[in-house]
Amino acid sequence: MSPIEQSVSRPATPPTRIVLTGFMGSGKTTVGPIIAARLGWKFIDVDDVIEAETGTAIADIFAQHGETAFRDSEHATILRLAAQNSLILALGGGAIERAETRDLLLTTPGTLLIHLEVKLDTALARCGGTEQTRPVLADRANLASRYDRRLPLYRTAHVSIPVDALTPEQVADAVLHTAGL
Repeated sequence: MSPIEQSVSRPATPPTRIVLTGFMGSGKTTVGPIIAARLGWKFIDVDDVIEAETGTAIADIFAQHGETAFRDSEHATILRLAAQNSLILALGGGAIERAETRDLLLTTPGTLLIHLEVKLDTALARCGGTEQTRPVLADRANLASRYDRRLPLYRTAHVSIPVDALTPEQVADAVLHTAGL
């Protein structure tokens, strides 16, 4: 198996924005700033934008309003941000579950959607101790089924990169190589 799995839908021209998706612990928020710094682009984490705009932590939004309300806000935020150029955008792990969000990211000209693929065991090891800030991680009973449900959706991205054995710098290298930048 190739370390980088490209789908046939990968855009032919270099992207003007790169969107990182994947399960929690895949490294989106760690790798995104590295890529942005190398390109001189801006890095934005969608969850950070939502927290800043609402003044509420993601876990509290889930608790107070439910996942559906959060996903509505998340989609609107992604829609707005996906219009910017010279941008590395890190999605929350569940953003890919909404069909409208997937379609937007797969079809918006200039957008390269990259899945940082991580095994569930690796994600759990990387995220241990963060249950208070990760509502999905706190729900251990449904965690494996959530991972299994999301994995095929992540793999609809233009590119999937297995990252379990890679350092953040190596992941950034793979992303930039894949993007042709």
